[in-house]
Amino acid sequence: MRLLLYRLGVLQVQRLPVPVVVIGNLTVGGTGKTPLILYLANALRAHGMQPGIISRGYRGRHDAASPGAQRVGAKNKDKPLTALEVLPTSDPHAVGDEPLLLARRSQCPVFVCRDRVAAGRALLSRYPACDVILSDDGLQHYRLGRDVDIAVFDHRGVMNGWQLPAGPLREPLSRLRHVDAIVLNNTAVSPAPTFCGARFAMALTGQTFYCLDQPHISRDAADFFGQRLHAVAGIGSPQRFFDHLTALGLSFEAHPLADHHDYQPKDLNFTGGAILTTEKDAVKLAALKMPLPVWVLPVTANLSPDLAAFILEKINGLSSA
Repeated sequence: MRLLLYRLGVLQVQRLPVPVVVIGNLTVGGTGKTPLILYLANALRAHGMQPGIISRGYRGRHDAASPGAQRVGAKNKDKPLTALEVLPTSDPHAVGDEPLLLARRSQCPVFVCRDRVAAGRALLSRYPACDVILSDDGLQHYRLGRDVDIAVFDHRGVMNGWQLPAGPLREPLSRLRHVDAIVLNNTAVSPAPTFCGARFAMALTGQTFYCLDQPHISRDAADFFGQRLHAVAGIGSPQRFFDHLTALGLSFEAHPLADHHDYQPKDLNFTGGAILTTEKDAVKLAALKMPLPVWVLPVTANLSPDLAAFILEKINGLSSA
């Protein structure tokens, strides 16, 4: 009903003065959006663009006193609306774990706000040379006008195909009629065989770990053979991380945790040789005293065919204003 109200103009879509690309999910949980956004940021920059990234900053406090904060309005006096610039040194509890990872890896300006339109305006105010916005999630944030909609699916597909709370879908599959492309992460099975838009295959690669305390030190997977390992993942699909480690030939004790898990020292009271984890988890683990060495596995997205070229074709000559 809300989508219909926006399409009829009863609720107003807000447009930013630069093209907007939304990368989101129809399902709850992670499907690989973060490495996809990093891929797009690098690929669009290689094409001469200057991308910026906006996000809701899920689980972030959005403190008005945080460095880089901009007061952008309030729904009421008790809930101030704040847009935060995410810096590589930001507190993950203030801005959210995924935005912090994006800020560290993308070399792009990153802003978070509960209102993505406000986040985009704050970003463009501070970085006027930015000429395209990548929205981390936001398929359901209809107020934000967009030029390209991309839905990401992983090997889990749509599971039982039902909407919340009976199933994992935020919206019905009919929503795909209004997206421009779907990205299939580590799966060849489309959740919508009749989908008429563009399809792209994504694979995540990575086999070199870096030390959490000393990032300049790296090791290949083979260096961990024979050790007692603990694999920790608080992401949307921990099994995807564990499967990746298994494919690298590693044996480990798996510790799956909820997405965006707020780590406490008791969660990591392990004995053995090392802890292996994801980059998203690492941004929060860095503040804790760890019982074992922690090694972080960065992953890189590879897309086929060229998604960046597809986006440029969609936005070439278009103006969102």
